Amino acid sequence: MYQQVLDPVADSLGWSSLVAALPLAVLFVLLGGVRMRAWLASLIALAVSLAVAIWTYGMPAGQAFLAGTEGAAFGFYPILWIVINALWVYNITVTTGHFDVLRRSFAQVSDDKRLQAVLIAFSFGALLEALAGFGTPVAVTSVMLIALGFQPLKAAVLALTANTAPVAFGAMATPILTLGKVTGESSDTLGAMVGRQTPILALFVPLVLVFIVDGKRGFRETWPIALFCGAAFGVAQYVTANFISVPLADVVASLVSAAAVVLIVRLRPSAAPARPAPVAGGSADEPTPEFAARVEGGDSRAEVARAYAPYAIIIAVFVVCQIDQVKDLLDKATRTFSWPGLDLTSPSGKPLTLPTFNFNYLTTPGTQMLVAGLITMAVLGVGFGKALRAYWTTLVQLKWAIITVMAVLALAFVMNASGQTVTLGTWMAGAGGAFAVLSPILGWLGTAVTGSDTSSNSLFGALQVTAANKADLDTVLMAATNSSGGVLGKMVSPQNLAIAAAAVGLDGKEGDIFRRVVLWSLLFLAGMCLLSGLQSTGILGWMVP
Repeated sequence: MYQQVLDPVADSLGWSSLVAALPLAVLFVLLGGVRMRAWLASLIALAVSLAVAIWTYGMPAGQAFLAGTEGAAFGFYPILWIVINALWVYNITVTTGHFDVLRRSFAQVSDDKRLQAVLIAFSFGALLEALAGFGTPVAVTSVMLIALGFQPLKAAVLALTANTAPVAFGAMATPILTLGKVTGESSDTLGAMVGRQTPILALFVPLVLVFIVDGKRGFRETWPIALFCGAAFGVAQYVTANFISVPLADVVASLVSAAAVVLIVRLRPSAAPARPAPVAGGSADEPTPEFAARVEGGDSRAEVARAYAPYAIIIAVFVVCQIDQVKDLLDKATRTFSWPGLDLTSPSGKPLTLPTFNFNYLTTPGTQMLVAGLITMAVLGVGFGKALRAYWTTLVQLKWAIITVMAVLALAFVMNASGQTVTLGTWMAGAGGAFAVLSPILGWLGTAVTGSDTSSNSLFGALQVTAANKADLDTVLMAATNSSGGVLGKMVSPQNLAIAAAAVGLDGKEGDIFRRVVLWSLLFLAGMCLLSGLQSTGILGWMVP
């Protein structure tokens, strides 16, 4: 048995926190400073986390390595299982040509690349986040942007930046439901609180996207449409999360925001918009020849319907699987077991749930995405051989991302099992009333390490409630803020950087992407810290349900 220790360095929580942060510091310095390939940086950071766990925290080497193997397994299933199958469905549509039809359909809404970025990266990406999450929207929307003429680096940056406001309600609100389980709070109440934080973030994300595309001019010329889109998304997310259904918050918000963009484009003057000027990492290239070849002739309604069919199928499959009776039936296939060799207790001596591994064969979004892909094969008339080749193409495309994700999750589990993560969280929780301002940082940290808002909520949700009780803060506010702050760590997570780089063909350039998004991540985080602090006082306390 291994019992976690909070302050192994000189019996000081502060000094111990500095040592516990070493693996994360190494990871981000290697990515952003040295610009090392993500898979190599992740393996080195993993080695550092193992060294800290064994030689500083006194964790038995065998258990430290076993914790890493559990993390790697969790990285593959369910996380990579979701991404692989989602990209497989996408690759099927590419091989049949239906993805080109879908892109042309989006392009016909507007030929202004700034608005295309908002519609695809933000609205369509939010729909993919709602259905699958776990990196799927980043991978798919970045490729769509490339086809419309965006350079790979710019496409990846846009996709990552847009993948923020929808994340807390992603994969049918899995992060919120998980947060409810680990904190004991009602998931409906937590969802309502998150629905009073992330909609404010949604106001600003489309504005940032048009600025990334075309700088100050892009902001000046398109801010009304971008703001209208963000406002439509935010209002729909708030209303759905508070009064209709927490799992459906992103589905409704994404569709409403897309409709808002289409509506305002149709109503505005027909004069052609100014062509965005080439900016750093530019987006003023011409669309791919394959894409442009049929724009003038257009596609038939039947072709367009077939192009949208895979996404309609995905929505249908996921909605059916959310029906209580169906969900209960599928959940019977779930197998739960303790990871062999791991015996962990908290600093207080309570057994940890970390060694418990849930193998949910049928309820995981990855399997449901696989079923949607099989139905898509039938609808689009794709043979087994072609589908199998598309699956192999997907695995090759993600080979480095697979290593990165498994290494990062191994690192996260080693830090969690040894107590490094709890040390960092407990140190921050000692800030008293000021913790309301620091709370989003804890969520950001959890998502930045694990690449998942769900994992961040599992990691720090209970700690947020404990800190809230000690500081006489609202427990619902602090727990929800963990999830809202966590969405901002998504864009700098090595896991998502690797997926984005693999999707746009920039393997090894994860550091360059990281340097382009980290400032936006920190800027949004500062805003969320301010919002959380104000909501803990009488100024905005009325927003807490």
